[in-house]
Amino acid sequence: MEEIDRRSDQLDAIGSPVTAEEAKALAACFGPDDCYGVAGTLLHLIETYPNPVLTTDPGPDANEWHQRLYARAVNAGLIPQPDCIAT
Repeated sequence: MEEIDRRSDQLDAIGSPVTAEEAKALAACFGPDDCYGVAGTLLHLIETYPNPVLTTDPGPDANEWHQRLYARAVNAGLIPQPDCIAT
């Protein structure tokens, strides 16, 4: 649990809003799970950058957190919603 606390403290030390370069670097830090809530902190820190980091759909096989970043940007109207294909 010390490692989780250390990582959380590191994220808390990053000033916001983050720059484009920082947001992109932080987006690469997501792991396969929530990491005891640290992933949520990471998500919110990335979103202090005023523009979306992911502007294209990362696809169904992408990391869950990348999918969330993209979906939240679409839902906020920051990027156009992808066209749905009617069947």
